[in-house]
Amino acid sequence: MKKICIIGAAGKLGKYMVQQTLDRGYDVIAVCRKQSVTKLDDFKNRITIIPGTTNDREVIKRAVSGCDGVLTVLVPWGVQQYSSGTAQAVLDFSEPNARLIFSCGWHISRDGKDIYSWKFKILLKIFGSLARLTHFAELNDQVEACKRIFKSKTNWTVVRGSDLEEGISQGLPVWSRHVGDPILESNLTRRIDFALFMVEALESHDLIHEAPAIVGCQSQSALTYATTKSKPMEL
Repeated sequence: MKKICIIGAAGKLGKYMVQQTLDRGYDVIAVCRKQSVTKLDDFKNRITIIPGTTNDREVIKRAVSGCDGVLTVLVPWGVQQYSSGTAQAVLDFSEPNARLIFSCGWHISRDGKDIYSWKFKILLKIFGSLARLTHFAELNDQVEACKRIFKSKTNWTVVRGSDLEEGISQGLPVWSRHVGDPILESNLTRRIDFALFMVEALESHDLIHEAPAIVGCQSQSALTYATTKSKPMEL
């Protein structure tokens, strides 16, 4: 794998992925909004930047052409089907055998078997309602985006992130197929390690058609789980 497209490259998660893919020697195509291009100045002359909204089908078509892998930050901004539009364009225009890695939150459930705490459900409901009323974000559109991905026959992986914090890398996060697994109880991952999991997933055949929910490998629940007889699944 040599050529990677990063969609949403100018955000915090995106910039970590840009650095990590460059460190691995990949050729990087970065997509971000025109007003965010300067956020990628640290990588100037090392990457190709294609400015535009990530749900612009022509922008995505151009960006993913010839790419071996696509890393997509699914953001639910606004009420213009931003997430679903982005996901659909990536699914439609990526190379047939490309590895497609998407990011989202724990609230996405592939099979309905995830178990959420009452606190998580309340916070999600409050944030979702306020975001929709203010036209800030539409969480249901991110759900729709993932439904389309799950039905796709492409080589997709949907990485579901916990709450995030900044800090130096602690290593590759651990994961489970379902929220509610004790290993995920700490609900905290370093953002740099979220990016690490996304980039590592590009080369993982075991994660094709998986929707791993991740947590930091040094979080208390991960450490506790590691001391039991069971072991977390690894890349």
